[in-house]
Amino acid sequence: MRTRLLLACTCLALAASARAAHLLIDSPNGALALTVDVSPDGQLSYGVNYRGDAKTMPRSLLGLTTADQVNLGRDCVNATAGNVASVNQTWKPPYGERAQVADTYRTATLAFENKPSGLKLGLECRVYDAGLAFRYVFPKQARERVTVVKENTEFSFGDDHRAWPVYAAQGEYKPEKISTVKDGAERPLTLECANGPVIALGEAGLLTFARMKFAPLAGREHALAARLDGPAELALPGATPWRYVMFADSAARLLEQNDFILNLNEPCKLADTSWLKPGKVIRETTLTTAGGKACVDFCKVMNLQYVEFDAGWYGNEYDDKSDARAVNLDPKRSKGPLDLQEVIRYAKEKDVGVLLYVNRRELERRLDELLPIYKSWGVAGLKYGFVNVGSQKWTAWLSDAIRKAGEAGLMIDIHDEYRVTGNQRTWPNLMTVEGIRGNEEMPAAEHNCALPFTRYLCGPGDYTPCWYSARVKNTRAHQLALAAVYYSPWQFLFWYDRPAQYQGEPELDFWRKIPTAWDDKRVLNARIGAYATVARRSGDQWFVGTINAVERRTLTIPLAFLTPGRKYTAHIYSDGAPDGGDRTRVACSTREVTAADALTADLAANGGQAVRLEPVQ
Repeated sequence: MRTRLLLACTCLALAASARAAHLLIDSPNGALALTVDVSPDGQLSYGVNYRGDAKTMPRSLLGLTTADQVNLGRDCVNATAGNVASVNQTWKPPYGERAQVADTYRTATLAFENKPSGLKLGLECRVYDAGLAFRYVFPKQARERVTVVKENTEFSFGDDHRAWPVYAAQGEYKPEKISTVKDGAERPLTLECANGPVIALGEAGLLTFARMKFAPLAGREHALAARLDGPAELALPGATPWRYVMFADSAARLLEQNDFILNLNEPCKLADTSWLKPGKVIRETTLTTAGGKACVDFCKVMNLQYVEFDAGWYGNEYDDKSDARAVNLDPKRSKGPLDLQEVIRYAKEKDVGVLLYVNRRELERRLDELLPIYKSWGVAGLKYGFVNVGSQKWTAWLSDAIRKAGEAGLMIDIHDEYRVTGNQRTWPNLMTVEGIRGNEEMPAAEHNCALPFTRYLCGPGDYTPCWYSARVKNTRAHQLALAAVYYSPWQFLFWYDRPAQYQGEPELDFWRKIPTAWDDKRVLNARIGAYATVARRSGDQWFVGTINAVERRTLTIPLAFLTPGRKYTAHIYSDGAPDGGDRTRVACSTREVTAADALTADLAANGGQAVRLEPVQ
């Protein structure tokens, strides 16, 4: 085992000194080293060395401030190391980006006592090849609760690296420097070092604590601080969420290894997951029986699995008088008629599921009553809308709402500002979430090309790609490719489009054939904010998406991920006018390829390419 522990103690009296401790943990491959120290004067801190560079993350302070204004990272005494272990295991999710997830790391906990408060606590550390994580843990002791009003965790760096912050979960990604990052930067926060590595900072396992974001660290130009969205009370024994730092030599590798965040969460708590069904979704906005049935029929044409009835089916979602226990249309959205039970019956006959949107007002008021009602109606799942996020109260409420839906046998999509922290491993009925600036706002291609290496590191994002909408800024080949580049087990497609617009375009066969859950993924080209190529496998077929921003570009797509010695038919959907003439034209072609070949993507400015590879029988 490569975990190394070094403990040293002063010989001074306890009343006049603190015990010094130095904990060093290497990653399994030896590239990453985490040091945790309690200094002779009792200050808790950590540092990180990546590939031999001692300046990767210089000394950064640790600690929590309690309601009685005690900093638990200072005046630390009686430091001891324990729970030292190497872990090498795998687990299988019910669905995901991979059929099997490796969970390999080295771990140790540095336990100590905060002298002023008498509280016992520790820093639990894990070091993976993909990054490191730590959390503050409190064992059982005389004190039963502690209230944290401030977190003092720092993230210091050796230089003013390029950063990719957003200040709202649905913000637009634009590059800055660490020194210009403002208060309230979302997680994950990706940093690009000039000579490598690429780093991402974030939070995992957030269930009942206040959300963490990032803020500038006063007086430190190349450093950030954790910032909690309000106080948080912990029952003891207990632990905070994990704080993590991911490392990779490239942006491509960073995305490939984001299973790391899932590994920082508890295993699945659903005894039966057979009812969980990933799939493609179309939104129904007419709120009529005829509109619902038209969407069901379109699902059969386009191989979609769900129809979602959006806001307005039970009244004005913003009016507290609206009652989601029955259909009562918002007249500003639809004059009806809507026989929801008939649509559900018709959809079930066609093997299509029905999803319902419910605003947080009704969810907060009577979630326990609504869940069994919807289950009795034959609804497959819900979209939670405009949920409150951030504070401990609303974090705990939403975690509970996810659990309750799972126990009721309902899948869910959470919209607006919520982002997952890997908790979809524990409750996989959480199929997808928004927390992303998607095609509702029609962001620029630069933002699209930043998303895989920023927002999508933490998990699924409901981007809602469109096809026919005149508001789309990018080429249709770009839009096609999004379904492969972006991961969402519930993939909402045709967001602003309607079934009547469908004209039988042959290129839409890519969306017809693509699944939403995967056995493997590879990232083949990556430059944050400029381009991305992601290849995903389902069974023996591969789906490859490439998106591009700003300028015309040619990228090579090596096919070495294919099974050697086997021939494949490549169905290629490319920009029909790569010189920028017509963004709606898609060129369709096929060719036979093997693992020894490479494809060329001739990409328009803000263009793309989609490829489906199936074995030759």
